[in-house]
Amino acid sequence: MKIATWNINGVKARVEAVEEWLKEASPDIACFQEIKSVDEGFPREIFEGLGYNVETHGQKGFNGVAILSKLPLEDVQRGLPGDDSDEQARYIEATVSTPKGAIRFGCLYLPNGNPLGTEKFSYKLGWMNRLIAHAEKRLAEETPFLLLGDFNVIPDPVDAAKPESWVDDALFQPESRQAFRALVNLGMTETVRACTEAPETYTFWDYQAGAWQKNNGIRIDHILLSPQATDRLNGCGIDKYVRGWEKPSDHVPVWVDLAAA
Repeated sequence: MKIATWNINGVKARVEAVEEWLKEASPDIACFQEIKSVDEGFPREIFEGLGYNVETHGQKGFNGVAILSKLPLEDVQRGLPGDDSDEQARYIEATVSTPKGAIRFGCLYLPNGNPLGTEKFSYKLGWMNRLIAHAEKRLAEETPFLLLGDFNVIPDPVDAAKPESWVDDALFQPESRQAFRALVNLGMTETVRACTEAPETYTFWDYQAGAWQKNNGIRIDHILLSPQATDRLNGCGIDKYVRGWEKPSDHVPVWVDLAAA
C-alpha cells in the first residue's frame, strides 16, 4: 500500500499536475495540504474519475487538507482536537480497512509560525502541543497509525541546504524542533530518515532566488509511523522530479510503502 503526502499549494492552480502525478505514481492514499479551497469548490469529480474516494476539510483561500483513497474512507474526523475555537482547516483523519486490519492516518498542515514574536508563533507551538496529545491517545490504541503532511519544521541542520539562513525562522526554532522531537519520541518512526541518511534530502524549494536550480532546499514534509505501522514498512521515497514540472508546487510528494496483505 502506497501512502503519500503533498502540499499542493492550491488545487485550482495545480490540478493538472496533481492529476498527472496521481496517474503516474498511483498512490493508494494521497494526503494533500494547502488545497486553498472550500469543500464545495474542490474538483473532486476529477479525482473520483481516477478511482479515488475524496474527503476534504476546506477553507476559502487558505489552508485546507484533503484525503484521496482508493479504499473506502471510514470514521472521518475533521479538525485537530483540543481547541474548539480553532477555525483553521489544518487536520483531517480517517481509517481504511486492509486484509491485515485497519490503518488510521492523520493528514496535517502544521502552522508556519512566522513572524517570530507574534501570536502566530504561539499558535504554532500550541497546535504542536495539541498534536502531541492527540498522537499519544492514538498510539495508546495500538492500531497502525500515520501522521503525514507539511509539518513546517526543519528537524536538523542537515535538513536544510543553508541552515544558517533559517536561524530566525519559525521552522527552525529550538522550540519547534523540540516539539517535533517530542512527537517522534512518543514512539513514532520518522520514515524518511529511517530509509536514508543521505544529505541534500529535501521536500521544499522556494520560488525565489533560483532555489530549485541551486538545490537550496529544506525538508519539512514528513511521515511519522506508529510502531504497528512501522512493522509494515517496506520503503519510502520523495518524488523530487515533480518540482521541475511546469507551474509546480514549491513542495514535492513524499510517500511510504506499507505491507497491506
